[in-house]
Amino acid sequence: MLAPELLERITVRRAELDGLEEQLAKHLAEVRAERDELTVAERLLRRRFLWCARKLSRP
Repeated sequence: MLAPELLERITVRRAELDGLEEQLAKHLAEVRAERDELTVAERLLRRRFLWCARKLSRP
């Protein structure tokens, strides 16, 4: 294989990997955002549960 052909293959592969990196970064950001939302929902649910438990335990 000639040097120009190798350089072209390298360039193409780097471009593919750059695109993949961009997709993965976007997906990771979406996953982190959803995880953060679930953390907030979990805290809210725990607080609500504790509040209800206190209300029910009062005479």
